[in-house]
Amino acid sequence: MPNYPTEPLRFAYWVPNVSGGLVTSTIEQRTDWSYDYNVALARIAEDAGFEYALTQVRYTASYSAAYQHESTSFSLALLLATQRLKVIAAVHPGMWQPGVLAKWLATADHLSNGRVAVNIVSGWLKEEFTKLGEPWLEHDERYRRSAEFIEALRAVWTQDSANLAGDFYRLRDFRLQPKPLSWEGRPHPEIFQGGNSTAARINGGRLSDWYFSNGNDFDGVSAQLADLRRVAADAGRIAPPRFGLNGFVIVRDTEAEAREVLREIIAKADVPAVQGFESAVRQAGASTVDRRGMWADSTFEDLVQYNDGFRTQLIGTAEQVAERIVAYRKLGVNLILAGFLHFQEEVEAFGRNVVPLVRELESHAGLAPVPEPALP
Repeated sequence: MPNYPTEPLRFAYWVPNVSGGLVTSTIEQRTDWSYDYNVALARIAEDAGFEYALTQVRYTASYSAAYQHESTSFSLALLLATQRLKVIAAVHPGMWQPGVLAKWLATADHLSNGRVAVNIVSGWLKEEFTKLGEPWLEHDERYRRSAEFIEALRAVWTQDSANLAGDFYRLRDFRLQPKPLSWEGRPHPEIFQGGNSTAARINGGRLSDWYFSNGNDFDGVSAQLADLRRVAADAGRIAPPRFGLNGFVIVRDTEAEAREVLREIIAKADVPAVQGFESAVRQAGASTVDRRGMWADSTFEDLVQYNDGFRTQLIGTAEQVAERIVAYRKLGVNLILAGFLHFQEEVEAFGRNVVPLVRELESHAGLAPVPEPALP
């Protein structure tokens, strides 16, 4: 199946719209969850070669995230403060009605000239649902609900009159005007969806434009890509979803310096917070039939970065990190979702020192990028 061989590898960053940074550790993290900090960061990122930003969705305090800005409103604010950056708003089915979200996204799409996207998060924190009086579904049922949610979004965006009679959602002759912007290769806002479980891969392979993976090594990524391609082929898709890989980036002048930063992060881990997170997420893997869910095999050290970002091993000099990124690109990874300790300065340095090396290595490997289509 095609794997978008002439497209450049894309870069995204985690938006720190919740407090506490991206590692559950007492190490210094020069970052801030405020609006002003994030606007400055977004502008730095788009100038540094980042195409996407992903907002985080949290509804209540949990595991070092004491304060949280709501993801969709924060996404729109960042879109209106930038010119080129695409912002992916993370949302939970079960907290939204898909027709309402489809309307919000269509409006945001017009306001941003076609730069909004959505990440469908099936959910892992039970208390977020139960404290708001919403039912907590078992793992595979959450992904069934997400599949219906994606189907509803596509129907509302692409059909004159949308109808759906599902187990979780109903649409009855729902007409959305205006539709979101569309052009060749982009019929509607991009739909991202993530996870590591079999249910997540089935959803991604069948329905999503993009599949997000937790951090992983070459063997783990290869296995996920093979599954996605198989599911997509079985579903009759012309091409599989594009693949985004989470990675926590530590670039320093020497590999020894970068490894020392990682050692310090883990040595200063907030042990009770990491253990609490571990307890909450174990069901995400253990409750699946084949025990292949997210965090099913994560160690304590992995969970200090709560999306397994250390496992991707983007740690070392600029040259070492660029080489590893392109090695993932050769496997079929289309996007790196990056996290950092010190967001503003490290995003800027990544754009200055790593991105040009990635582009050079892509060119040498015959993966030269093609021009991006202009926004309408």
